[in-house]
Amino acid sequence: MSAGSRPAKRWYIRGRVQGVGFRFFAQRAASELGLTGYVRNLEDGGVEVYASGSAEQLARLAALLQRGPRGALVQAVEEQPAAPLHYNSFVIEP
Repeated sequence: MSAGSRPAKRWYIRGRVQGVGFRFFAQRAASELGLTGYVRNLEDGGVEVYASGSAEQLARLAALLQRGPRGALVQAVEEQPAAPLHYNSFVIEP
């Protein structure tokens, strides 16, 4: 399924979010919600998540990102609207 004109958001997550399975957590959650997009580690120690889907799907993902996986310590989540990108699934990017 292509993102097309579905709403999209980008999140920047800060805290202890690398080395704790955060990317795998986000990929699993987004895929289960039917979202497309990506998650990747950032050089500054944060994680970036981009997702496209319905407003309800995006809100559910946002709530999960606030919590993160066991072992994570999410200190801040910055949410931004994003331009639609064309992904067919939700992937972990290098």
